[in-house]
Amino acid sequence: MAKPGLDKDLKKIGKLQAAAISQGQSLIPLGMGFLFLIGVLVFTSMRYGDFSVGYVIAIAAAIGGYMALNIGANDVANNVGPAVGANALTMVGALLIAAVFESAGALLAGGNVVSTISKGIIDPNMIADSSIFIAAMIAALLAAAVWLNLATWIGAPVSTTHSIVGGVVGAGIAAAGPDIVNWFTMGKIVASWVISPLMGGLIAAGLYQIVRVLIYQRDNKIAAAVRWVPVLVALMTAAFSAYLMMKGFKKIWKPSGNFVMLVSISLLLIVPFAVRPLTRRAANGLDNRRKHVTTLFNIPLIVSAALLSFAHGANDVANAIGPLAAIVSVAGGDAVGSKVSVPLWVMAIGGLGISLGLMLYGPKLIRVVGKQLTRLDQTRAFCIALAAAITVIIASALGLPVSSTHIAVGGIFGVGFLREMLANKPIRENPGAPLKKREKKRRLVRRQQLLTIAAAWIVTVPSAALLSGVIFFIISRWL
Repeated sequence: MAKPGLDKDLKKIGKLQAAAISQGQSLIPLGMGFLFLIGVLVFTSMRYGDFSVGYVIAIAAAIGGYMALNIGANDVANNVGPAVGANALTMVGALLIAAVFESAGALLAGGNVVSTISKGIIDPNMIADSSIFIAAMIAALLAAAVWLNLATWIGAPVSTTHSIVGGVVGAGIAAAGPDIVNWFTMGKIVASWVISPLMGGLIAAGLYQIVRVLIYQRDNKIAAAVRWVPVLVALMTAAFSAYLMMKGFKKIWKPSGNFVMLVSISLLLIVPFAVRPLTRRAANGLDNRRKHVTTLFNIPLIVSAALLSFAHGANDVANAIGPLAAIVSVAGGDAVGSKVSVPLWVMAIGGLGISLGLMLYGPKLIRVVGKQLTRLDQTRAFCIALAAAITVIIASALGLPVSSTHIAVGGIFGVGFLREMLANKPIRENPGAPLKKREKKRRLVRRQQLLTIAAAWIVTVPSAALLSGVIFFIISRWL
């Protein structure tokens, strides 16, 4: 018979072993990320024989790879998080789909020409010296990447575009003063902090309420689903087709507005007839209960997650490779401020870095977005994904700058607060009833997460800008 003291010692040893294993597992992603950056550094150094140019490009490429890793770790969660939270996708399935479609979007539709300065927020012609310009771009990239790293660590999904915008503004001001900044454009970006989540939240909540009325409040939910799910899938198909034409392929193909509208309307009319037989077949054998009917949204939700990932890869890879491509161009002798071609190896660093960052570090933010803000099922997640596409289309048509991150998270909170409002409706309608007869007020949205994310959004641009300015002053001394 073992002695009590020996049992305690064995338990302590077991806990220490478990802690050591856990610590070792947590170091694996860090080590793989570090190896990726070393690989980028070595590859770039070997590519350029001229050390005076090559070492600058190699350092910039490693920082661009670090930025890409952080985009994958933080921003991609908004595309697949709702599907994971709704149990339509496993974590492994979500990571694989997002990695494949993010890479495809970056490599196929990321574009071979980018502006040297993201979003036209500063005037690069005010930085005549090429070394100063390179220092500013390196500072912007590094500051944005560090800020994203910090945001991922605290569990806050933030906008990578806003991060790089803040980095560029801070470095630009440090290099040439405040007159270099296009403050009107910056004002629109600041306005998007409010516009993006509000639009996403209102549209997602509106779509969810429509689904509730058309399907879940009907006596025969199966028949209602067979009738309306094909229409909702058609709306999704039309919206995502427009989204991809307007945003996903914009760097390689710019169709006219009339063409986009014609394709979208055609799909809206044709798709219901193609999808209805499939929906009817999938509905056979389902019980007339909400949790069974909601499974009909599984496949549309998975498809929407893939399409969002593709569009995200096509658009946001520029946040990593745009400044890097500009550095490569200027270091090679091109003029500051010109449009530059993106070498394939630069695009590959962006696409591979985003996918690797997602695989290594993405699960944390995917869990936050999918499971820790509010409870999601397939229907709610579908409405959030559809709202993201519709919001981007509306904003693009109106010329409003919006953040896909803010839209997606705003959609989640919009659906959550609508559910909370509906759940507490009996309390508001009978406020004078005795407390024991009244239903306890329900909280279906986590307020602490909401406050953390909102605070992170507000400080993203100024924090990245301040950090970028400090980094610029440091590296401009020796670059």
